Amino acid sequence: MSDIHPSAVIEPGAVVGENVTVEPFAIIKRGVTLKDGVCIKSHAYIDGNTTIGENTVVWPGASIGTQTQDLKFKGEKTFVEIGKNCQIREFVTINSSCHENSVVRVGDNCLLMAYCHVAHNCEVGNNVVMANNAALAGHVIVEDNVVIGGMTPIHQFVRVGAYSMVGGFSRITKDIPPYTIGAGAPYKLGGLNLVGLKRNQFSIELRKDLTKAFKLTYRSGLPLREALQKIEEEIKQGPQIIHWLNFCRNSKRGLISLQDELIAQSEKVKALHDLLEK
Repeated sequence: MSDIHPSAVIEPGAVVGENVTVEPFAIIKRGVTLKDGVCIKSHAYIDGNTTIGENTVVWPGASIGTQTQDLKFKGEKTFVEIGKNCQIREFVTINSSCHENSVVRVGDNCLLMAYCHVAHNCEVGNNVVMANNAALAGHVIVEDNVVIGGMTPIHQFVRVGAYSMVGGFSRITKDIPPYTIGAGAPYKLGGLNLVGLKRNQFSIELRKDLTKAFKLTYRSGLPLREALQKIEEEIKQGPQIIHWLNFCRNSKRGLISLQDELIAQSEKVKALHDLLEK
């Protein structure tokens, strides 16, 4: 049986599953669906056409499904979908979307720590961790198994690739390739997220292939198109390498740090050439 405190407000039209807990002074608006085992802590506010998946916990002060902060919003019908087994911590804000029938999605097994923000038209994958005060602007895509450090804003339309780790206090303005680790403002890539890949049972052979793909993309000094061509020619085309290639080729905002790396490589080549001529 569900445990609904008498001071909680659940409007007619909300759907509440089995074994749901709603603590004092929480507000559940019409249109909301709470699946089995969901726990809504005190003073949380759930609005809009929002679905919260099984066994997810929403902590005090969180606000989910409220109207987008996008000034283009004209009252369209939009949706928020939160997956299973998530922890939505204190004062997290997850706005609804913009444009008719569009959806903001947060996948399964995610941890969004206190004061995180997920804006309109965002997609957050499975097993994502966002540390305190990390913030996604509109239309951001965060793929599976990503870790985003605290106090990190991510620019609108940016993609953050699978298994990447973004250090705290970073400023993200372009796409972050999958499987990488980095930090800073401006952002600097340190290489592959080797600890994360090991923890997720990536074989040593696969880690070597991804390392080679990273070096060809970022350290070879080749234009991106040529680097990706070399990856296709020289590295076995498993799912992860194909994902790397597709991610890099389909980047609309451009890959973060890439131009800086190419300039650095060019300067090194020039310095070596000058040295040999002396």
